[in-house]
Amino acid sequence: MLQESIKKLVQYGINQGLTPECERIYTTNLLLECFKEDEFTDPDCDMSDIVLENVLADLLDEAVKRGIIEDSITYRDLFDTKLMNQLCPRPSQVINEFNNKYKNDGPKAATNYFYDLSKASDYIRTYRVKKDLKWTTETDYGTLDITINLSKPEKDPKAIAAAKNAKQSAYPKCQLCMENEGYAGRANHPARENHRIIPITINDSKWGFQYSPYVYYNEHCIVFNGKHTPMKIERATFVKLFDFVKLFPHYFLGSNADLPIVGGSILSHDHFQGGCYTFAMEKAPIIKEFSVNGYEDVKAGIVKWPLSVIRLQCEDEKRIIDLAEHILNVWRGYTDEAAFVFAETDGEKHNTITPIARKRGDLFELDLALRNNITTEEHPLGVYHPHAHLHHIKKENIGLIEVMGLAVLPSRLKGEMEQLADYIVNGKDLRSNEVLEKHADWVEEFAKNYEHIDAGNVKEILEQEIGKVFCEVLECAGVYKCNEEGLAAFMRFVDTL
Repeated sequence: MLQESIKKLVQYGINQGLTPECERIYTTNLLLECFKEDEFTDPDCDMSDIVLENVLADLLDEAVKRGIIEDSITYRDLFDTKLMNQLCPRPSQVINEFNNKYKNDGPKAATNYFYDLSKASDYIRTYRVKKDLKWTTETDYGTLDITINLSKPEKDPKAIAAAKNAKQSAYPKCQLCMENEGYAGRANHPARENHRIIPITINDSKWGFQYSPYVYYNEHCIVFNGKHTPMKIERATFVKLFDFVKLFPHYFLGSNADLPIVGGSILSHDHFQGGCYTFAMEKAPIIKEFSVNGYEDVKAGIVKWPLSVIRLQCEDEKRIIDLAEHILNVWRGYTDEAAFVFAETDGEKHNTITPIARKRGDLFELDLALRNNITTEEHPLGVYHPHAHLHHIKKENIGLIEVMGLAVLPSRLKGEMEQLADYIVNGKDLRSNEVLEKHADWVEEFAKNYEHIDAGNVKEILEQEIGKVFCEVLECAGVYKCNEEGLAAFMRFVDTL
């Protein structure tokens, strides 16, 4: 069985272009060594339909049986990454192939190659990503994407215990560092042996280009600083964004904000996220055009969007960068007590920006979402953050991806939705269930809008109502609400530019 699985895995590598035919024997021997085997009989087996997930599962079961690894998802992931790396080309080969395709066939051909390799190598575990729940919800702002992320494995008890007792390591410093490439991983750090990075130069400095292993949308990529340095929104940020967009004009690129609450999950390492996907925010129209003195050549306007977004367009990206820097500097120091906007309180700064750059035809385009992380007794997690009555669906920070209109909701919701459907259809008391009682007020409220909820429509109703909650979550994150009063306050800021 082991030898059949090894033969199938090598054939998979050859079929996917990871392993050249001339390296069949070499790769087989590398895999044998992983299992401490020193013989191979080249067994007869059906090679017509090789499913990677199944082949790896068989190999992992064998590793557990032999006592090579513990039977937990963490250790299985560490080991199957090691196995996949035996099939993969060396980093220099990947870089050379990427650069050759870029030079000869263009940037899209280069990214297609790299994205396909990232999936074929199992760095992106496509069979897990397919488990994510996805749907869309129509709103006044356009079609929002809703996802429940199920592809990122949860830590198992054994791994949690091992991580707690393990010697603390500062290598790699975080999961975005260059040092992750080829790293075997450990109980508290994922394996990255099959990880490959494309070096690029933006803003005259060394950066890395890779794909996210948990792709939330098409070609979800990460662009990260070659040095472990904190996130910071400044003029250089806009330069880097457009340097990348000029290299890969078919991709957008954006940055999380650089402050807690309104920032991303990793503020310790300067990085961006991008990809080949059109979000609802990009499709949203301008509801109020304006111009800024000295920058009349840059088209500017307020976007019809639940967050407070300024859109800049110009054929010359340098002019957009100049104006974006000006807007950022003014916003950093802007206070409007009537609109509950405070640049700082007790020495703590609150204003920052989430920027997203893209190419639209001949124009460069930059969206600037104004953010503020002030807290109050009523809203201790943030005034411009999901409010408490929405936490039953979404409590986490609103980062770059969600700013653009794609919800990344917690995995717990899958099971809760299934339970909710049962309770609603069968008329059970939600408040009698410790897990579901937090949803009771919400369900009672939206149920009034439907004449009949049954087994045939309850799933769709729950999906759409969750989508509406996400829309409200985004409205909470908007510094200026998308109404007459909010637009007037927004324009008071614009008039100071």
